[in-house]
Amino acid sequence: MEEMEAYTGFAEVYDTFMDDTPYEEWADFLAELIGKYGISRPVRPAREAGTEQTFDPAQPAGAQPSLREALEEEKNLVLDLGCGTGTLTELLSGKGFDMIGVDNSEEMLQLAMEKKEKSGSKILYLCQDMRDLDLYSTVGTVISVCDSINYLLEDEDVADTFSLIENYLYPGGIFIFDFNTLYKYETVIGDTTIAENRDDCSFIWENYYHEEEHINEYDLTIFAREKKNRESFRRFQETHYQRGYTLEEMKRFVENSGLSLVTVMDAETHKTPTEESERIYVVARKQGKSAEEWNTGENR
Repeated sequence: MEEMEAYTGFAEVYDTFMDDTPYEEWADFLAELIGKYGISRPVRPAREAGTEQTFDPAQPAGAQPSLREALEEEKNLVLDLGCGTGTLTELLSGKGFDMIGVDNSEEMLQLAMEKKEKSGSKILYLCQDMRDLDLYSTVGTVISVCDSINYLLEDEDVADTFSLIENYLYPGGIFIFDFNTLYKYETVIGDTTIAENRDDCSFIWENYYHEEEHINEYDLTIFAREKKNRESFRRFQETHYQRGYTLEEMKRFVENSGLSLVTVMDAETHKTPTEESERIYVVARKQGKSAEEWNTGENR
């Protein structure tokens, strides 16, 4: 099935329609998982919501970090893969994590950059397809949530992405991701139409499930109020494709990439997934020193 570009026109209204998403809860939960299983730690004090961050000046010219300091910096880097408009990336940065955000939508990243300018954060944003991930160093943690992995439609896409993540993870580092299950697409969403109306924008979401390919297609028609002429609305359309996966399939992708499975849980209950779980969290680890070894200060 041919892939179509997503999150172009929809980017400008994305945050409006996602305003009830519990990003703060997600950020708290991800920070908890990193603290429990990972090696990355906050590199600066957490900032209070609604306040701009003040940073120390750059190192004087000629000052070079030691090898140990350089490794510490890499170990504490957290990559948000499929970061979108950067809402979650900003929240994790606000908790003190050294963040990198990667997304393949220039329009979404432009909004992320506007948030960065407002907050004063030091997040590095990169416009890349996750299947061609190219980082300048290793990172201690990779997260990919809000069903970004479901946009990978072929086995090869998932395998390539997970192999790249394994390659760029620091030894002992973790990969935390979620995915919508096959059950959700088959049984919960199926062939439905959803519409929502706001003061400045509205959308019609027509959902179709292709059973043979396990592909979920949703056609979006969006009406957004023009910023200059407030009496006019612009109409545009986008088509998105996502693929449903089973937990067993995801476990195989993790193992085949060289990562080791740490834990899985239902995204809603945080308990063992069931056959009716709609979204599942997976935590996997790069082979190497355990989190406990790092946390006890060995070889730091």
